[in-house]
Amino acid sequence: MRVAVAEDQFLLRDGLVRMLEAHRFDIVAAVGSGPEMLAVMTEQKPDVSLIDIRMPPTFTDEGLRTALQARKIHPGLPVLLLSQYVEQLYARELLEDGTGAVGYLLKDRVFNSQQFVTALHQVAAGGTVMDPDVVAKLLSRTSSDSTIDRLTEREREVLGLMAEGRSNAAIAAAMVVTEKAVAKHISSILTKLDLPPSTDDNRRVRAVLTYLGA
Repeated sequence: MRVAVAEDQFLLRDGLVRMLEAHRFDIVAAVGSGPEMLAVMTEQKPDVSLIDIRMPPTFTDEGLRTALQARKIHPGLPVLLLSQYVEQLYARELLEDGTGAVGYLLKDRVFNSQQFVTALHQVAAGGTVMDPDVVAKLLSRTSSDSTIDRLTEREREVLGLMAEGRSNAAIAAAMVVTEKAVAKHISSILTKLDLPPSTDDNRRVRAVLTYLGA
C-alpha cells in the first residue's frame, strides 16, 4: 500500500516512516508542510495520506486544509488525520462530502502499531476511523435529525462503535454479545436509516456519516 506522510516534526515523521516501512507500506513521500503534501496527494494519489493537522506555514489547520483541497480535486482520496486535540469543526468539514475514506485519531490515544496499521487499512478501503473522543464531540450538539432518533439506545451504541472503525467481532467483544446479535443490530440500523442495498455505496460508511451528522 502506498502511503504519504505529512508531519513537521522530524523525529516524529522519521519514526512514522520507519514504523510503516516495518509493516511493509510503500512510503511515496514524507514531507513537513501543507503545500508539499498537497502536491504529493494531487500528483501521486497515494492509497492513503497520513496528515498532522497543525503544520507550517500557519500551524493552525494547515493539514486539514490540505486534505480538503486534495479531496476536492480527487473526491474520496483516503485521508487519516492526526492531532493532539479534538477539533470538532475539522472532523465535520472532512466528513461533509459524504464519501468516507477518512479518519481522525488523537496522537496520545494510539497505543500500538497494529492499531495504527489497521486504521490505515480501513481508511484506504473507504471506511471511517474516528477516535471515541472525536465521536463524542461530534455528537455533543443537539441534533434535530429525526432519522437518527429512530434508533434504539443499543443501536446507537453499535453505530458509535462502527464510527470508531471497529469490526463486528470487536463490537461484539466490547458489548459482550454475539457477532450474530451485532449483525442483527446493524441490519436494523441500516433499515431505519433508509439505506437500502446498493452496489454503488458502502452502506456501513453511509450509516456512520449519517450518525455523525455529515
